[in-house]
Amino acid sequence: MVSAHGSGSSRHSPRNRYAASILNEAGLGTLLFDLLTPEEESGRANVFDIELLAGRLAEVTRWLHTQPRAAQAAAGYFGASTGAAAALWAAAEPGCDIAAVVSRGGRPDLARPRLAAVTAPTLLIVGGHDEVVLDLNRRAQAELRCENHLAIVPGATHLFEEPGTLQAAAGLARDWFISHLTHSPHPVTCHGSRKPRISAHAARCRRDERFRDWARWHVAAGRSDARRREYVWLISPMPAWAGGHPP
Repeated sequence: MVSAHGSGSSRHSPRNRYAASILNEAGLGTLLFDLLTPEEESGRANVFDIELLAGRLAEVTRWLHTQPRAAQAAAGYFGASTGAAAALWAAAEPGCDIAAVVSRGGRPDLARPRLAAVTAPTLLIVGGHDEVVLDLNRRAQAELRCENHLAIVPGATHLFEEPGTLQAAAGLARDWFISHLTHSPHPVTCHGSRKPRISAHAARCRRDERFRDWARWHVAAGRSDARRREYVWLISPMPAWAGGHPP
């Protein structure tokens, strides 16, 4: 699952990382990166340049598919706010190999010119008290031609800050991704687990000294009664605007 954050956010966002952890616990690999450099973020126009953001997302997706263990992996987009618009725009690109899209508190209306071209199954998650964005999502849903669903989280506002609402939204995303990534032609599973471990990022279930030189982009620690699992990535240099190598 490739995450596309919203305006004013980043790969370090506690909300984005929490949502990613819910997916990780279900065996889904996650990739969090920055759509813009700090300098680019200072320009307000860049934050709402959906075509630019979608291009960045598509570039990272292409990079992802060049990684030896991710080349055949099923990938999905998880976007929030303006990042959701970028995810839908990128998913509408010809030849885009995306198995599913999830929008959390998104602005799909900003991708309106491309909505009808999206083919990946799309889930729109909106807070019940986020009335303006809910209306925008309903209008956008009417323009989607792909499999789609609008899920409303009761009591939630735009940022899902109310107790339990972010967990509910992340759970909806998890279920959507599991349902659609597992039916993808190229799901990636990890050995040594009773449950399928689907990863858009070629996650590995167990630590291995052979991979000590592999860089970690996002360490997703899933716990079970039996063992703690780590997902470790083989990463080649990413674009500088995406954050480059993690520290």
